[in-house]
Amino acid sequence: MNHKKQSHLVGFQMKRRLAALACLLACAAACGGDDDDDSGGNTEEAGSGGSSASGGSGDRGGSGSSGESGSSGTDSGGTSGGGRSGGAGGSDGGSGGEGGSSGSDGGSGGSGGSGGSGGSSASGGSSGSGGSSASGGSGGSSGSDGGSGGSDGGSSGSSGEGGSSGSDGGSSGSSGEGGSSGSDGGSSGSSGSGGSIITPSPTLEGCDVFPADNWWNTVVADLPVHPNSDDYIDSIGRNTTMHPDFGTVWDGAPIGIPFALVDSSTSAVPIDYVAWGDESDPGPFPIPPDAPIEGGPDSDGDRHVLVIDTDACLLYELGGAYPVNGGASWEANCGVVWDLSINDTHPEGCTSADAAGLPIFPGLARYQEVVEEGEVRHALRFTTNQTQRAYVAPASHYASSHTESNLPPMGLRVRMKADYDCSSYSSEVQVLCTAFKQYGLILADNGSDWYVSGAPDSRWDDDALRDLGDIPGNAFEAVDTGAELVTNSPDCSL
Repeated sequence: MNHKKQSHLVGFQMKRRLAALACLLACAAACGGDDDDDSGGNTEEAGSGGSSASGGSGDRGGSGSSGESGSSGTDSGGTSGGGRSGGAGGSDGGSGGEGGSSGSDGGSGGSGGSGGSGGSSASGGSSGSGGSSASGGSGGSSGSDGGSGGSDGGSSGSSGEGGSSGSDGGSSGSSGEGGSSGSDGGSSGSSGSGGSIITPSPTLEGCDVFPADNWWNTVVADLPVHPNSDDYIDSIGRNTTMHPDFGTVWDGAPIGIPFALVDSSTSAVPIDYVAWGDESDPGPFPIPPDAPIEGGPDSDGDRHVLVIDTDACLLYELGGAYPVNGGASWEANCGVVWDLSINDTHPEGCTSADAAGLPIFPGLARYQEVVEEGEVRHALRFTTNQTQRAYVAPASHYASSHTESNLPPMGLRVRMKADYDCSSYSSEVQVLCTAFKQYGLILADNGSDWYVSGAPDSRWDDDALRDLGDIPGNAFEAVDTGAELVTNSPDCSL
């Protein structure tokens, strides 16, 4: 994120941090120093637009023309008209009309028209493309078929393309069927391609938790397996099982990384950095005096503090945080402000409240998602005991001195194998399994192997979550996202 755009950060300039590798273990755990052997758990609604008219049919005779696209509804939810079929006969079958584009705020795109049938020895027309959706709308499906071939062997038309997905998360359109061949030997049409897969962003109190195309929110089910997958999984632990690093209460303290919600009425207080201030965003932050601390107020662990301003849709994260004078100010090792409305990043080489330079909150399993909604639409955060002195996007920082190539880099994406059977597990774990297969997990910190992060909640069923402990590392594979492996990070510069 370009924090200079925010008023509380305007004019902030900081000198480049000199590399100081010797720090307290607590600092390394909370903010990402170079010690990677630590263990332990860790508005008013718009009116609906009217349906648009269908596109006109193609002309007959000669070469049939395409049907017109249906125009979109003018308001939220207007379903666009489908293109009509192309004209039959003549020298060539007409192409199907293109599906209309969707309503401005999320109507479904119209279906493309079917291709026209070819005349004698003519080529069938191709089917129309599906309409593209606007914010949140479904892409239109393509024409139902490519045009059939002419009676004396004309080639059939190709099918339409699937509609493209909506800019804010509309589902992609389906592809059309290939056209049938001509009765005397025309070749069949090729199948159309479906649109790209983008799912709606996870939300919290009216705020998107980063855009739909953010690294945390993208589906990786169809990406290739990483060439070093076997080495990475062996290193993390092929026979080591997962562990839910979240739940209700353990030993008198909430299990997991808590967060607090505030609004514009919450006063911002000074933040005094004691470790990595030159890699952190300056205060003040709107941290309440009673903001929950990871591990509880007496914790000697990472002591993360996470606060979301639901009016501004800003996420504030601190590591190694302690309240001063009853919360009149806070002391912390490090801290970052994240703008949830954009694909915000922290500068390369700079730590965040997490060792990988990533935000923490987007990777947490939350009760609202898992139990109440029954769906997790983002990757989950996990840890491992030993990492490589390297990172891949979306990570921007490493926290290790180990250079062995078999060790996983920060930011590594892993996913559950598609054929791994979770049907015998609790409903909570089955929901998580689906997320593991679709979105995967992102390596974000040094800690215990295969510990999955979440937010504490008194409503969790700890017994149900323990089914995660039956899932071995062998159920996972590393994903090749195409991100470059960075082994020589630039110095942090804010």
